[in-house]
Amino acid sequence: MRLRFRLTLPLMLGAFAVHAAPGKTCHLPGAEEALRCVKVEVPLDYAQPGKTLAIHVTVAAAYREAARPDPLFILAGGPGQAGSDVLPVMNAAFRRVRATRDIVLIDQRGTGLSGKLDCKSPPDVESMSEEQLDAEARRCIESLGAPYHLYTTDAAARDIEKVRAALGYRQVNLWGGSYGTRLAQHYARLYPSSVRTLVLDGVAAPDQVIPLGAHDAQAALAATFSQCEKDAACARAFPALRKEFAGLLARVTKEPVTIDMNDPRTAELRTVSIDRRRFLATVHRALYSQADARTLPFLIHGAAQGRWQPFVARSNRESDYSVDGSMSSVLYLSVICAEDFPRITQQLQDDDARDSFMGTPQTQQLASLCPLLKVKPVAPAAVTPISAPVLMLSGAQDPVTPPRRAEAAARSMKAAQHLVVQNGGHIVSTLGCVPRLMREFLDQPEKPLNAACLKEIPAPTFQLNAAGPQP
Repeated sequence: MRLRFRLTLPLMLGAFAVHAAPGKTCHLPGAEEALRCVKVEVPLDYAQPGKTLAIHVTVAAAYREAARPDPLFILAGGPGQAGSDVLPVMNAAFRRVRATRDIVLIDQRGTGLSGKLDCKSPPDVESMSEEQLDAEARRCIESLGAPYHLYTTDAAARDIEKVRAALGYRQVNLWGGSYGTRLAQHYARLYPSSVRTLVLDGVAAPDQVIPLGAHDAQAALAATFSQCEKDAACARAFPALRKEFAGLLARVTKEPVTIDMNDPRTAELRTVSIDRRRFLATVHRALYSQADARTLPFLIHGAAQGRWQPFVARSNRESDYSVDGSMSSVLYLSVICAEDFPRITQQLQDDDARDSFMGTPQTQQLASLCPLLKVKPVAPAAVTPISAPVLMLSGAQDPVTPPRRAEAAARSMKAAQHLVVQNGGHIVSTLGCVPRLMREFLDQPEKPLNAACLKEIPAPTFQLNAAGPQP
């Protein structure tokens, strides 16, 4: 089973350049052209070398033959997403960078093609109760029996250094997204001489506890509601939006909503249950993207009127990603249970959940599952200054890593630029002029960027009916 969480997990090719290590041509989902793939053997346990693990690396060579010697390493989010999972947005985000630099995508240990921690999904996963899902999660953790304590951010950072050396690069640039920004910062502190620059999108601050994001989620939801109220068409279509949302949340908190409906994917009639966890996860995940957030008023209003089908379809889209898609939820647990969960105090949990629709169910779920992994708490790494130039990117309405997180991270950076996309959510590297700005930064990292073009990135329109967003 690809372990499923109903709460969001906080949370793209050509021949090799001449200096890269040998590999083989491969074709991966999400890319039309041939890729070059390499397996780099790393110690499973850096404290006791012996057994090894093969780290999968995908290289997209620079378009120009005279490529610059410093590539861009891609570190995905989650934790649980693999670098190769980013392939579908390769061209949108990194095409300009790839003109002169190799793009190197690394599947973090325990993800993708680097020994993914995964189990086969039961065929009836969509109709399972939360209790049944948690039981399946426990079964998966126990059946894999992996040495979960070896799947940490520190081990992943050491793997990156092995990859750099194996591919023959002297220095690298790092692009990290979401959790990948934590990994990138840790790598830069461990191996400062190996890092030329960092581009961090959706920045996780060093003191950020990933499962505690209720405050940021509430801010993003409130912004969406406020924007709907200021949009004449949205306000007219959904005049009681806040009241309807509060009513739905109270209803699913009291007991699950059960409906009979045709499966949006198979058209088969089946019973669907929407409980609090599934409801919260669907709303939270929609807030990640501004385009998805602009569908929430329509989804909420429909559910309040008894039309749950569009909401369930949106919920299933998230399930497709986390269950049969790319995320390794067991890797997520391996990292979070060792590095974040031990830092959660009752005071932190209460402060985070206060006045937020999210509450604390994710930490309750972690309390149930983390003991099964038998991982020891990992003390936070020392927050030493990062000397390499850093470009930080934030979406003003990001529900998990809003601009305030980047501002906190910047306090330990000697040369950081921070750009905020006002009409952006979580991860903005594909939007508007951002790909060009990343290229300009990598070419001249000491030069301040002219980011006026970010104001030209428009807000998506609201969806008012089943026909989709407004023109």
